[in-house]
Amino acid sequence: MGIRSFAAELLLPAVLQAKHRGTTPASGTQDEVATFAALQDKLGYLSKAEVKQIREAYKFADGAHLGQFRASGEPYITHPLAVAGLVADWRLDAQALMAALMHDAMEDCGITKVELIEKFGAPTAELVDGLTKLDKLQFSTREEGQAESFRKMLLAMARDVRVILVKLADRLHNMRTMTAMPAAKRGRIARETLDIYAPIAHRLGLNMIYRELQELSFEHLYPWRHAALAKAVQRARGYRRDIVERVRLEVEKGFAAGKIKVQVSGREKTVYSIYRKMREKHAGFAQVNDIFGFRIVVPALMDCYLALGTLHQLYKPVPGRFKDYIAIPKANGYQSLHTTLVSPLGTAVEFQIRTEPMHAVAETGIAAHWIYKHDPKAGGKNGSGAGEAQRLGAMWLKSLLDIQDETRDAAEFLEHVKIDLVPEAVYVFTPMSKILALPRGATPVDFAYAIHSDVGDHCVAAKLNGEPVALRTELKSGDVVEIVTAPGARPNPSWLNFVRTGRARSKIRHFLKTMEHEESSELGAKLLAQALRAEGLLMPSAELDDAPAQALWQQLIRWSGNRSRADLLVDIGLGRKIATIVAKRLAQLMAERGARPDAVTLTLNRFGSTVDGNDDAAAPPPGVVIDGTEGASVVLATCCRPIPGDEIRGYLGRGEGLLVHTADCSTGKRLAERDPERWIAVEWAEQPSRHFETSVKLLVKNGKGALAQIAQAISAAEADISHIEMDNDQQDDATELTLLLAVRDRQHLADVLRTVKRSPPVLRAARVKP
Repeated sequence: MGIRSFAAELLLPAVLQAKHRGTTPASGTQDEVATFAALQDKLGYLSKAEVKQIREAYKFADGAHLGQFRASGEPYITHPLAVAGLVADWRLDAQALMAALMHDAMEDCGITKVELIEKFGAPTAELVDGLTKLDKLQFSTREEGQAESFRKMLLAMARDVRVILVKLADRLHNMRTMTAMPAAKRGRIARETLDIYAPIAHRLGLNMIYRELQELSFEHLYPWRHAALAKAVQRARGYRRDIVERVRLEVEKGFAAGKIKVQVSGREKTVYSIYRKMREKHAGFAQVNDIFGFRIVVPALMDCYLALGTLHQLYKPVPGRFKDYIAIPKANGYQSLHTTLVSPLGTAVEFQIRTEPMHAVAETGIAAHWIYKHDPKAGGKNGSGAGEAQRLGAMWLKSLLDIQDETRDAAEFLEHVKIDLVPEAVYVFTPMSKILALPRGATPVDFAYAIHSDVGDHCVAAKLNGEPVALRTELKSGDVVEIVTAPGARPNPSWLNFVRTGRARSKIRHFLKTMEHEESSELGAKLLAQALRAEGLLMPSAELDDAPAQALWQQLIRWSGNRSRADLLVDIGLGRKIATIVAKRLAQLMAERGARPDAVTLTLNRFGSTVDGNDDAAAPPPGVVIDGTEGASVVLATCCRPIPGDEIRGYLGRGEGLLVHTADCSTGKRLAERDPERWIAVEWAEQPSRHFETSVKLLVKNGKGALAQIAQAISAAEADISHIEMDNDQQDDATELTLLLAVRDRQHLADVLRTVKRSPPVLRAARVKP
């Protein structure tokens, strides 16, 4: 039985601290590489030809960075060498090592991608390009440029995971050596690392890098807090040494008696993880009692459970503190048994039990794939853990491409990615007992989109463990989730207020934007056809086989500056372009091709009612009919809340679609005076398809059951209450209520008001006018 000393293990934080403060222990550190000879010592797993290629890349990078120095005063080439050393520790291939050596060549030295392709081949050049920020492009803000650079890197990572492995090595070395930078820049880089790079490392299972990036970020962001907690940990280490040594000896004796071959090593929580736990639990340092723990590494999978039984015989487990991540691995492939036991002195001690392959995946995550690839013995009998980590990592990377397909805005893409980087997870089951891992706080809608985008788009209800629940209900580990769908259902914009996964958020937004695009295009076509009829012409054909009509549309598109006919119609539907102006230009182009105004069309177009009593300004018959099926492109104004039976007109807002006001709305009249050319005629359909909301104000006598009587009267009149507001300035004997009612039309509203006025508590009832 091999036992590593706990005291030796506790020296590890001191070595890490020495590394990132720029000092080096006397023995030196393994991953700081200052010369190519030191790097070459790590390349024994590569062929001589590959080492020769890497040497050529080193010479190229050395020449490119000649005369450049880091903020610390060291030659710049020491940084690429150190990054390549970290990459070599993961046993990545020659292409990744060459990219590590040249990762700043394009960004800082003016080297082009073509040069790299000629000298080192396309795969290496693609890796370097994926690591290059978009600093040379002009962005309106630094945040916009940062978001675009992240998107570029993450998409390159989705195509080739080696990109992010090299990037994380680059960020880790920068974090270790940035003490010479100004404090403001250190803080910005540390915050970026804590928000983006550390979570990515965790998502891919690179736990050693994840912990060190967190620790370094915390130290640079909050140096005083870090120093105070580090001293407290050091003091606690001295206080608890006897307890830890006693537990270690008893554990060793227990495993020896059971004849179980294990490796026992001590581990200590990082200062940042202690700080985070203190904040989450609003506790002082003294209350965080599981600072120290043990890691048990066993030869085979079944030995994990034997070791667990041995530990539970030695000490009593803390209820609710056992987790089986072997049966249900974490989303990044991590597998271990976690149990917290009560030591002889009453303190809690955590144990992690795993096999050697599980340990490799736990520390190096997706990078374990390359370690096993070059060293098959490292996997032992259970080397499949690295392949599982690779598969889970690839699934997440593929999800980035799915989000990118539906998100064109870089900042929005970055927001979705940040949501998906949440490390905490809940594990839920489908009705067929398949396990899904979702972020903590996820809802049935997140679950539906995790199954398939069609399930999410048509979701109408959900059941948890067989019981109906609201769609915004938070899921808990162990829940069995069933989604109820309907063919005609569509995503609700309100879902964006509670969904937690980037996939669900991007799918909902994509669907809503697509629907808005289609509806705006239909509205634009109606408005353009109406405006063209005013010129005595009919809309030219949109059929692809009609060559003259297609040539006419191409001329109009070039004039308007749009990319396609659909984009032009969307701009008209959203009010970005005025239909009458576009129609006049189209009429001019049609006239050049011999088209003449049709007398019948012109006569029909001018036949109709007049507007505002001005007989000379005869209006065309309404081209837009409102029946209640309109989507985002047609909105009923909330200032006047028009309902069927009201005289209405439409205002084409700039980029807002068609806004429908009542003819006597004061807000609408002000808009008409300011932008008269943006008003178009609209009318109600003969048979509207739904109820419409309008506001009603009631003065009600205070008394028991008054609200219930009013609700009963409204229900008896076949109307619905959508919302109720109560006046804050209540009188002693009466209260003013504002109700939002859903009614069919003006006649229905009149019936409702008559019924409500007959209710005993109601003193006055009237529709709200702007």
